[in-house]
Amino acid sequence: MSAANSIKFDEKGLVPVIAQDATTGDVLTLAYANREAVEETLSSGEAHYYSRSRNELWRKGATSGNTQKVIGVRLDCDGDALLYRVEPQGPACHTGEKTCFFTTLSDGAIEDREEIGFGDMVERLAGTITERHREMPEESYTAGLIRSGTNRLAQKVGEEAVEVVISALRDERLAEETADLLYHLLVLLEERGVGLDEVAKVLRERHG
Repeated sequence: MSAANSIKFDEKGLVPVIAQDATTGDVLTLAYANREAVEETLSSGEAHYYSRSRNELWRKGATSGNTQKVIGVRLDCDGDALLYRVEPQGPACHTGEKTCFFTTLSDGAIEDREEIGFGDMVERLAGTITERHREMPEESYTAGLIRSGTNRLAQKVGEEAVEVVISALRDERLAEETADLLYHLLVLLEERGVGLDEVAKVLRERHG
């Protein structure tokens, strides 16, 4: 039985699809898919949508090259919306912006009041580290760490781990030292090409 059978398509045979960057957690775009688009996405591992303006199936990046590798498809609780977790190869928006949601309507006051969870913060930090690795700006501390190589990075993680142990024994600055350790560990993972999804997979296999 096709997985698409679980989806509640609307009267036009479409379902809204949110594309989310699997690394950073950023929402990239809102599009639509019909049954064929969903099935093509599931079988190919590349994001497919349905263009309501052109009335045709389309593969993201077919002409621009800005493809989206799909690493997971999720159905919402009502069965009438999909989430594509993707690894984007280039901007998601036709304007050249990374995400279609680049227009700010509020002055930031709402966002400032939001409490960002630990998992979201780790994903944001990992995404920033990935960007620094891609761009390698001269003034970036993260880029400098990556340039220093695996041996130095591994040593740095060891040093930060010792700082965490000392802080725990002294009962002071444990949160700050843990944040330092986590940051350097994420840089090491990025330098070695190990994604957060790989770590999450190991955790799921161990703990269910």
